[in-house]
Amino acid sequence: MRALVTGAASGIGRATVLRLAHDARSAGRAGSIAIVDVAQATAALDAVAEELRKLDAQPLAIHADMATADGPARAVGEATARFGGLDGLVSNAGINRPGPLLAYSVEDWDALFNVNTRATWLLAKAAHAALAAAKGAIVVTASMSGSNAHANLGAYAPSKAAVIMLMRVLAQEFGRDGIRVNSVSPGMVRTGMTEKLYQSSELAAARAALVPLGRVATPEDIADVVAFLLGPDARYVNGHDLVVDGAVSGNFLGRLPGISQIPRG
Repeated sequence: MRALVTGAASGIGRATVLRLAHDARSAGRAGSIAIVDVAQATAALDAVAEELRKLDAQPLAIHADMATADGPARAVGEATARFGGLDGLVSNAGINRPGPLLAYSVEDWDALFNVNTRATWLLAKAAHAALAAAKGAIVVTASMSGSNAHANLGAYAPSKAAVIMLMRVLAQEFGRDGIRVNSVSPGMVRTGMTEKLYQSSELAAARAALVPLGRVATPEDIADVVAFLLGPDARYVNGHDLVVDGAVSGNFLGRLPGISQIPRG
């Protein structure tokens, strides 16, 4: 498996590259994995690279900013040059700048769309030839917020809705070349981005109680699904947004006040 994963220094990205390395080693192969993140994450990225070496993988650490117009193509170029091709691409880097839309700035709106949406398009364009040669796959990290309106998250939900539709269009266009394109939409996940919330045991318990499965996801819960979508078991899955949220996004009606007191008719 020759793979490139953005946002790889922590959270879902880190869990994904480790899962891919585990799978490669189990199959008796050495995974070649490009781990991509911003320069500010150098120390964390180096630590992930060391973890990959311990799993007999060949890591390639790349500093590239997915908010820029040239960062995605540069990262793909470095990876394909080193590995001689590419079998899988995971567009995982994402940012969030919460706030009500009435007070939202154009700068924040553009930043979220650049990273959360545009980068996927630019990565896919740059990787198309290599993935077509390998009959590879693309997985995009979307969000349950891309399918469910969420107030006070600014451009986050619109950007994730847009990347889900972008994935579906790419699946239509790239599928003709043997490239599968899918997305995974996590629900609540305990990552570095959200860790502050879970420092409060009361808030952590309240969040877990919203999920029918009774717990908030770990990055590994999502990484396992990403690995499935990249792998041969998903060989006929294309253009699909796989929601991995423990059913929390479908649990609204069951949380309505007084639902248990409605008389039988």
